[in-house]
Amino acid sequence: MYVVKTPRHILLSTVICIVSYFRVTSKMLKWSIARYFGTKGRYEEVNAYLIDDILAINNSLVTLPSSKCSEIHLTVIIRHGTRYPTIKNIQKMREFYNLVVRDATSNLNCLSEIKSQWKMWYTDDMDGRLVDKGREDHRHLAQRLIKWFPSLLTEENHRCVNSTIAFREGLMEGLRIEGNCERFVKEVENNKSALQEVKGFNEGPEMKRVMEKMADRLEVPYASITDDSVEAGFFLCAYEFAIQELNSPWCQLFDEVDAQVMEYAGDLKQYWKRSYGHEINSKSIVTQINSDGIVSEAVTVQVGHAETLLPLLTLLDLFKDDIPLSSTNFATQHNRIFRSGKIVPYAANLLVVLYKCPEGIRMGVRLNEKSLTLPGLTDPVPMYEDVKKRYRALLEGCDQETVCKINNS
Repeated sequence: MYVVKTPRHILLSTVICIVSYFRVTSKMLKWSIARYFGTKGRYEEVNAYLIDDILAINNSLVTLPSSKCSEIHLTVIIRHGTRYPTIKNIQKMREFYNLVVRDATSNLNCLSEIKSQWKMWYTDDMDGRLVDKGREDHRHLAQRLIKWFPSLLTEENHRCVNSTIAFREGLMEGLRIEGNCERFVKEVENNKSALQEVKGFNEGPEMKRVMEKMADRLEVPYASITDDSVEAGFFLCAYEFAIQELNSPWCQLFDEVDAQVMEYAGDLKQYWKRSYGHEINSKSIVTQINSDGIVSEAVTVQVGHAETLLPLLTLLDLFKDDIPLSSTNFATQHNRIFRSGKIVPYAANLLVVLYKCPEGIRMGVRLNEKSLTLPGLTDPVPMYEDVKKRYRALLEGCDQETVCKINNS
């Protein structure tokens, strides 16, 4: 009998090819639902070209004024980078994990992996803290900003920008601007009826179907699975991907339709608690707007939360759908503009650029490194005076006492 001996280097190459194949296939699987992770989504899902080169910039996504113009000011407002779940979500995730390990009887491969290999590694003390990936999110953004604005951000001062981002990120930990607005706290934050559309959707037919499918996959009684259960499972999938870039076995418990429903549930919450659902959501942030028009520094950096950016974008009338998001119109909202995962993923950023041009000062606005045209203005880089006219009522109404005062009459 003739035995063919395969050289070790050929065998090793074959193994590497097989592993690489499954890794790519794995990425294809997880990316199919990663775009539905909402505010738990990676910045790379918004700008996919960064997956191949995290320091790349895409000039085709930005509209610039005439070459006769020069940049004179940059304001950067950034959401914090990737972080651990909050303690509230960690507790929900732990409860769901315990339920699966204790009660699930299905022979799905992913369940076998969860029970035999996956451990509940999230601990209460993590409570929303930044992960290493979160710090990298901002470091890489700072490096890309240097490429975008070399005249304002030179190589000599980029470390200062990095330090400023890191410092303000720490300063903003746990801070939310709306908490300073009594009216917002009363009318939305502490008012259960303010989120009745969210509650209605979580009790509606689409979410009920996701819950039933989850119970069927796990082979547990329908009564065991709640909207909190499926949310916890979805978070387990999303956080594993955002923090470790893992195709977690938890992701296999959801198909794309399930993910779309979960995304809509998250968008509804953001819409009604932070955006167009209630007028005070955006009004609560007007005190952060500098209405005097004075620019004293070449670059200013602010770091906050999704709850910082969403009200501000709402105040500017951006990402506003003709038909409000509600508990009953999921089926007709597949093409909606308001998608929190595209607007405020981890490390989301709003840039306001002032240009000195022969005809006067112009202003450019970018969200997540893409130019935006402000509603009511046709020029993507309009004259600054036109912007002030468009938002005159807003600029003249930046009075916290008036906006946030509770009317007891």
